[in-house]
Amino acid sequence: MKNLGTQVKTLAAASLLTVGLAGTSVATASTTLVVGTWMPPSNPMNTVVWPTWAEWVEEATDGRVEVKIEHDLGHPRTYFQLVEDGVINAGWSYHGYIPGRFNLPMAVEQPGMGVNAEAASAALWDVHQEHFAQANEYQGLELLALLTHGPGQLHTREPIENLDDLENKRIRSGGGVQAELAERLDVTPVSAPGSRVYEMLQQGVIDGVFMPAQEQRSLRLNEVAPNLTVFPGGMYLGSFAMFIDPYFMESLDPEDAEAIRSVSGRQLSILAGQAWDEADEQGLEYAREEGVNVVVLEEDDAMVQEFRELTEGMDQQWIDSVTAEGVDAAQALEDLRRIAREYEAQN
Repeated sequence: MKNLGTQVKTLAAASLLTVGLAGTSVATASTTLVVGTWMPPSNPMNTVVWPTWAEWVEEATDGRVEVKIEHDLGHPRTYFQLVEDGVINAGWSYHGYIPGRFNLPMAVEQPGMGVNAEAASAALWDVHQEHFAQANEYQGLELLALLTHGPGQLHTREPIENLDDLENKRIRSGGGVQAELAERLDVTPVSAPGSRVYEMLQQGVIDGVFMPAQEQRSLRLNEVAPNLTVFPGGMYLGSFAMFIDPYFMESLDPEDAEAIRSVSGRQLSILAGQAWDEADEQGLEYAREEGVNVVVLEEDDAMVQEFRELTEGMDQQWIDSVTAEGVDAAQALEDLRRIAREYEAQN
């Protein structure tokens, strides 16, 4: 358990963050669980995932734990630390924002998964439990869920007819596997959180962005990136974690802590994937309605074949990069793809 000094610092940090958060990091008789979130209000995490989980938690604990959702508490990379420090009780973030810490979930980001976010999220949770948990990459946190967004696509200011058109273009990269793709595509990567993409495209700071189709609607990319190139199965997937402060969980009545766990894990991972998939469908439909130049590539299109050739060897590169983690990375990747494809075929 945290010592008294740490608890005092935690409460002080919470009061500095916002008066509304003061004192919520320590459970009370009527416990408030403070969740921190980011991305625009229209993002599926904010419209569906966190609100639904909040209802599940309150129902599972018979109202003894109430969930309060706070928005925009800083750069998304800081959410891991905010939860570890007890400033907020739970949050979510993108693994790629912390290079070098979360190496194993990058398995799901590799090109070639060829499945939707629901299937990938379910498989990532299963493979984490089977292969990755032993590496303890989430030390200081308790996992609530693992998820991916939908297949990452290419949104650009100007039309793209082949991959050579991307050479030296300034493309926003969220990190993770996107960084490797940027290097192989010979683009100039620009690092920035997703919340800044609209502004950067509008000002001409970047020429395009790797993101799922749903951002045409959620981030209004149709206004600033009116060309959407859709690769079959996407160019990559982006992986995220939802997590909670283990000390907060210890402060709860054990029955309530187990109730929270009972509505998290694989169930929550699947919910998140479903929400991102539905948002992708809506985003694609919205883009077409708004007159975006939507180019849906087929498996035999030259650009798709070129992309596959360009990404050859990335699997082995990831496997080699996680040797020190002490897991059978090749087997984990094989299992991940098998589970994901079987799940999608069955659902």
